[in-house]
Amino acid sequence: MTKGPSLAAIEHLQEAQADSVLRTPVVRCRSLEDRLGGDTQVYAKLEFLQRTGTFKARGALAVLNSLTAKQRELGVTAVSAGNHAIATAFAARAVGASAKVVMIASANPMRIDACRSYGADVVLAGDVHKAFEVAQSIQEQEGRFFVHPFEGADVATGTGVVGLEMCAQCDCFDTLVVPVGGGGLIGGISNAVKQIRPDCDIIGVEPEGADSMHRSFATGQPQAIDKVRTIADSLGAPFAMPYSFGLCRENVDRLVLVDDARLRQAMGLLFSAMKIAVEPACAASTAALFGPLREQVRNKTVMLVFCGSNIDWATFQSQVIFEDSDADG
Repeated sequence: MTKGPSLAAIEHLQEAQADSVLRTPVVRCRSLEDRLGGDTQVYAKLEFLQRTGTFKARGALAVLNSLTAKQRELGVTAVSAGNHAIATAFAARAVGASAKVVMIASANPMRIDACRSYGADVVLAGDVHKAFEVAQSIQEQEGRFFVHPFEGADVATGTGVVGLEMCAQCDCFDTLVVPVGGGGLIGGISNAVKQIRPDCDIIGVEPEGADSMHRSFATGQPQAIDKVRTIADSLGAPFAMPYSFGLCRENVDRLVLVDDARLRQAMGLLFSAMKIAVEPACAASTAALFGPLREQVRNKTVMLVFCGSNIDWATFQSQVIFEDSDADG
């Protein structure tokens, strides 16, 4: 059994970060309800409005603020397709530390520029596996602290604040749908929500091309994938890890998969219905709602987590499908 952060610890962090992060809104998505039909109510936690454009700022700040003065002096490093790197650069600047982040060579140039705008040095690597090797080398040679993208109690406490906020902002949801990459977001949220509402049905959504958590649930041990094969690069964790996997096994009721076609359709649906342009990872919860979960959540009150929006218009246009995602649902 993996014991997650207590509500007291999450509440303490919430208070400590009150001036550093945003309390992102929860909205009712009546335009999505109209398309679903029936009596399903849909709410969304708009975490893509968070500072740096994703929820990642919460965990990165929690980690950076826990470092010793010596660790801050030596600086930090991180691995990311973009969002975690941006958040680490943001958090490093906030605490007065330097950051050298390793990003995938195919990362969106907008995300690379965002990292540099916060003062980070950016090192590019061929793929996510190589990126972890490069970051390890930086740790060993420069003594920098590695800010993990999804593993650890500080990360789970940071993302736990998202769950705490949702429960305070909406007292009626009985089903929660969260995108899954490495498990840092859903691990922290589910740990907090289950302490407040133990009967809430918590569902994780993975892309078919990055299903390390599905494989881990199937075997009972953290598993890896050989390559990320999805447009949702923000959910492209190459492996699961013990702590975040343990939190998910303890608190997540089930997982579902969505393919890239559904992600593209969901991006188009959110743009058409809600006038928001988000990255594929952010659309994963909507893709699941209009895909594998459609009948399962009928007449429920569903909370969707919208996790990030770090995408430029050209990339958005190249990925989105502007058609009603319920056409084949």
